Amino acid sequence: MALIAFIPIFAVYHKKATPYLIALIQHSLVGDYVTGPTQLLWPITTQSYGIGIDIVTQTNVTIELLIFLAATVIMVKTRDAATLLQPHKSNLNLTLSIPTFTALLPTFISFPSYVPPLLIVPHLVYIFIFSASIIIDLRKVLKKRALRNSNKLTKS
Repeated sequence: MALIAFIPIFAVYHKKATPYLIALIQHSLVGDYVTGPTQLLWPITTQSYGIGIDIVTQTNVTIELLIFLAATVIMVKTRDAATLLQPHKSNLNLTLSIPTFTALLPTFISFPSYVPPLLIVPHLVYIFIFSASIIIDLRKVLKKRALRNSNKLTKS
């Protein structure tokens, strides 16, 4: 279903949306499948798939922390973190609302039943970065809209 919901975003932004699509697929295939069972092919079928490895094991927490650290280093070295926190010509960063509101925030809200304590910081970091990026782009969109409305009133 997430892929179906992503189609309009991909249709509008083409290649620029590819990293977000890859992240969405990676989350479903790696995260949900490994910790599953999950209905990967819903709404086509309600059959559950997954390995069923418990996320709260020390091994999984360590792996997730290492992936978080690696991703953070890559984001800083490639300046992607700085890029995320700047207004953009397109509103592509608004697509960050998908992982923020469908995975990160609900997962964090369900703490302590789902998020191991060692993974609270990575969740907060990503929620902060994604939310800040969304707010920056929303602010830009709202400024443009206010300017257009102001110009319309001036012309009237």
